[in-house]
Amino acid sequence: MFTDTQAPAGPPSQGSAFQGIRKNDVGAGKQWHQTKTAFRPRANQTSYAKRLEERKALAVVRAKEKEMKDEKEAERQRRIEVIRTKRAAKEERERYQKMEEKMHKKRVERLKRKEKRNNMLKS
Repeated sequence: MFTDTQAPAGPPSQGSAFQGIRKNDVGAGKQWHQTKTAFRPRANQTSYAKRLEERKALAVVRAKEKEMKDEKEAERQRRIEVIRTKRAAKEERERYQKMEEKMHKKRVERLKRKEKRNNMLKS
């Protein structure tokens, strides 16, 4: 005969986190996946005012970033311009030095030819 030694298994309570083994457990491994919830497309929407505030804050941040980038680029351009002017001045100095050497060489050559002519005339 049948004795009722076990406690009656009532329906599981609604608030419990444990749901038991999923029904289609035949090789699919469904018990390892998360249980799906209802699709609610409007669940994460924010109000228009809140979106406006976020946009304004983002615009302020972007303006500050742009200002900082412009300052950095201006500093970079200033450094580049300083380097260019220094290089141009150096090239100009070198060109003048070469001209002086050339002029001096020409003058020395002229004097040598003149001395040779004088020596030829004397002999």
